[in-house]
Amino acid sequence: MARYIFRRLLSLIPVLLGVSIIVFFLVRLIPGSALQMYLGTQVEATPEQMEELRRIFGEDKPIPVLYIEWFGRLLHGDLGYSLRTGRQVLPDILQRLPLSFELTIFALFLALLIGIPLGIIGAVKKNPILDIVIRITGLLGLSLPQFWLASLMVIAFSGFRGFIPMGNYIPFSQAPLENIRMMLLPSLAIGIGLAAVIMRYMRNSMLEVMQMDYIRTAQAKGLKRKIVIFRHALKNAILPIITVAGFNTGYLLGGAIVIEEVFALPGMGRLVLYAIYQRDYPLIQGIVLIIALMFVLINLLTDLLYAAIDPRIRLDQKET
Repeated sequence: MARYIFRRLLSLIPVLLGVSIIVFFLVRLIPGSALQMYLGTQVEATPEQMEELRRIFGEDKPIPVLYIEWFGRLLHGDLGYSLRTGRQVLPDILQRLPLSFELTIFALFLALLIGIPLGIIGAVKKNPILDIVIRITGLLGLSLPQFWLASLMVIAFSGFRGFIPMGNYIPFSQAPLENIRMMLLPSLAIGIGLAAVIMRYMRNSMLEVMQMDYIRTAQAKGLKRKIVIFRHALKNAILPIITVAGFNTGYLLGGAIVIEEVFALPGMGRLVLYAIYQRDYPLIQGIVLIIALMFVLINLLTDLLYAAIDPRIRLDQKET
């Protein structure tokens, strides 16, 4: 176990290195440099001022040289300074990260809460009409764009006080109930697609498990149907759901970018959109690196949880 975790942590190095290279060069391909965005609202500058601005905005050196300098600072835990505010990037990201992480966890919880029961019902209930309704519901959940669904929620619930944050975010530590009520609709908008995926996987997995010999043996012994389903079938049928949920948690974090903008939540999503609009390269690079790091760590935790639930899995023998 310890050796497996160590190998996975070592795999962070090439992953983060590759992400840093791709992001560093791609953001500079966006039309309009940071200096041009800054000068768009300023009066004409003197040649001396332009030279100083080029140095500040990193346009006085070749891009490969800038990357080497930035990566050297990164090895010391320095993500750089924002080109617009002049503040360090890391504290700004850490200030916004808890909200985005909370939104992701809530969305994952709602997806599991909706998807697992509907998948079980669709598999064990011998009702073709109910099965069709559940399958159509899952298809709709996969088809609806997150931003469109979030916009409809804002319109539909704008008259209900407390359900639409719109900038008035209250942390969970200050008022838990108010926080949960505010996060309900944004989390549902993000998690509804994953709920549909989990429902489909849960239904197919349950149908497969219910045909196995040990389930038939349990039924032949006269065990109650609920015991057969929840004690014997569900334990094995839920294993694929762990992989699906863990793999998609990183995508939920990415989906929070648009949803935070729609609901005016002051999270990391709004911060990265602001950084993209302003061509704030250090801020964009820092946020993407943090998201990539969380994505890899979440996948590691998923593997560990999978092994804890299924003793047949031996992580030291598993391909990474």
